[in-house]
Parts: sequence; C-alpha cells; structure tokens
Amino acid sequence: MNERPDPEPAQEETLFHVLRTLEANPRTSQRELADSMGMSLGKANYCLKALLDKGLIKMQNFRNSRNKLAYAYLLTPAGVAAKTSLTARFLKRKMAEYEALRVEIEELRREVGE
Repeated sequence: MNERPDPEPAQEETLFHVLRTLEANPRTSQRELADSMGMSLGKANYCLKALLDKGLIKMQNFRNSRNKLAYAYLLTPAGVAAKTSLTARFLKRKMAEYEALRVEIEELRREVGE
C-alpha cells in the first residue's frame, strides 16, 4: 500500500490555520480567508478544494441568500479529527520553538552580563 508522506510543517501550518478559521467562522468567504491568512485568492481556492477533495470540509449553499455564491464551509467529522491531530502537532512544534528561544535568550543574557 502506498502511503502519502506527511505534509511539510509549513503546509501543515497552513492547513491548521484554514481549518481553525473555518471552524470559528464557517461563513468566511474565500476572499476573507485569503486576506486573513495573507495568501492569494487562488491559493485559498486551492486549499479549500483540496480540503473538499479529502473530505475534511463540506460546502453548504445558503438557500435564502441573495448572493447565490454565499457558502458555508463546515468541518466534517474527519475534518474535526484532522484539526485535532494538526493542533497537537502544531502545539508540539511551537513548544519546541519556545524552548529553543528560551535557551537562546538565556545564553544571550549571559553574554551581555559578561
């Protein structure tokens, strides 16, 4: 069986932030998502399509919306599980970065104190 390799940390971080944003506000438009994440509209569209293809989100059209392009991006149970797993890995990476920075700050303080 061919397993896909784990995504790179930068890709994981993007995925984590997209899922987190959509969970907090499912009615976020692609343009709002792109602006909030500092990415192009094309990249936001690509990310959302990838999440849809993987079954991590589903799209729901607002039937009573005057804007027929208004959608909600809802996390599926698989999306919630993926976000939970990504959150744990993101937290582990950030804690390691924090510890490395703490050590470096202590070394710099010792150098300045010398």
